[in-house]
Amino acid sequence: MEMAVTESSGAFARYWQGLRRNWLSILVVTLLAIVTLMELRTPYLPLMLWFLAVIAILAASSTKVSKAAKRSAVAEVNEDQIVSESLIAGVRSGLAVLDTPVFILDRNGSVLFENAAAERAFGVLPVGSHISGRLRSPGLLDVIRETIATGQPNQVEHSERLPSERVFIVRIAPAAMQEQKDAMLYILSFRDISELRRIDRMRSDFVANASHELRTPLASLRGFIETMQGPARDDPKARERFLGIMLDQATRMSRLVDDLMSLSRLELRANIAPDQRVDLVPLLGHVRDSLLPLADDLDIEINLHVPEGQVEVTGDRDELVQVFQNLVENACKYGQEGKVVEVFLRSDAGSPVEVSVVDKGPGIPAEHVPRLTERFYRVSVADSRSKKGTGLGLAIVKHILTRHRARLIIRSELEVGTDFTVRF
Repeated sequence: MEMAVTESSGAFARYWQGLRRNWLSILVVTLLAIVTLMELRTPYLPLMLWFLAVIAILAASSTKVSKAAKRSAVAEVNEDQIVSESLIAGVRSGLAVLDTPVFILDRNGSVLFENAAAERAFGVLPVGSHISGRLRSPGLLDVIRETIATGQPNQVEHSERLPSERVFIVRIAPAAMQEQKDAMLYILSFRDISELRRIDRMRSDFVANASHELRTPLASLRGFIETMQGPARDDPKARERFLGIMLDQATRMSRLVDDLMSLSRLELRANIAPDQRVDLVPLLGHVRDSLLPLADDLDIEINLHVPEGQVEVTGDRDELVQVFQNLVENACKYGQEGKVVEVFLRSDAGSPVEVSVVDKGPGIPAEHVPRLTERFYRVSVADSRSKKGTGLGLAIVKHILTRHRARLIIRSELEVGTDFTVRF
C-alpha cells in the first residue's frame, strides 16, 4: 500500500511539474482568477474562461503524455540494444582469443561477431550478413535453423574442400543472460578434426600395407613347406634350395617387423625432442665401418669427408646411427652402378650442420621424389624386393629427423645420381 501511495504521489508531482512549465495553462488560470475577482457583469464570460482553461489543461496533459510515450518507446529500444550489446560484449572477449573458429549469430541467423580464427578459416563476414553467405552446406544450415527454432544445442560434421580439404565438428548452442531470457544469441563453433581423420586414414593404409607385405613372405613359406612335405620330401637338393629361400623370406619378415616396431616407438616419442649432445665425426665413422662388408659384397667404395675436430648436434645417438645407416645402405644398394658413395659432413660457421650422402647411380624420376618418405612407397617394387628392402627405411628416417627438428632434403637427377642431405 505504501509503495502504491508513493508511486501515485510521484506521478502527481511529475504531472504538476509539467503543468507549471506550460505557460498557456498558467495564463488562462491567471485570467480566470482576475475576472472572477472583478465580478464582471457578463454572466457567460467566467464559464467561457473556465471552458478554455479545461481545454488548455487537457492539451498540456496530452502533450505531456505523448512526449512521455515517445521517451518510453525510445528507452525500450535503447534498452534492447544495450542488452544485445552487453550480451555480445560479455562473450566476445572470451571468444576472441580462442584458436578455433567461432561465430555469434542472432535469432535470424545473421552474424553479429566472428573471432580471428573464423576470419582466417572462412574469410571476413560483414556484421549483419547471413551465415549462409559463406557456409552453404544444407546439413549445417538445417542444424542452425533447428537450434534457433527449438533452443536445443546441435552438432554436425562439416567438410570444406577449398583451398584444402578440412573436416570440422560444428556445434551450435544458445546463449542468454538469466535475467534477459528473450535476448537470445547463438554460438556457432568449429572444431578442426582434419588431422585426426588424416591419421585414421594413414593408420588404415598402414595396416593394409603391412598386412600385404607380411602376407607375401608367409604365403611363400607355406608353399615351400608344403612342397618339402610332399614332392620334395626325398629330394636333398630341392630341400636345400627351398630352405635357403625360406630363410630369406623369414629374414625379410623379421626386418619388416623390426621396422614396424621402430616406427611405433618413434610415433610414441614424436613430440619429445632429444637433449643429448652427439659428435657426428665418430658416429659417421662407425656407420661407414659397419657397412663395409655390404659395400665389399656390392663392390662399392664408401668415402667419408669430415672436418677436423668435433661437430656436435643435439640428438639421440642410436637414432642418428639408424638414420645414416639407412641412407648409406640405400645409396650402396640403389646407386651401386656408380661404384662409389660419398658422405660429406659440413659445419661452416653461421650455417646449419649438414650431412650429405651422395651416390652416382641412375637417379630417381622427379615425380617419385616427393613420395619417397611415405610408408611402403617404392619407385620399383621388384627392384626393392630384390634388394631386400621393406619400404619403411626412409619413413623411419623422416620420423627420426622430425623428432630431432631436422630436415631431409632430396635432390636427384637421372643418369647423374642422388643426394640425400640431413640439415640440423
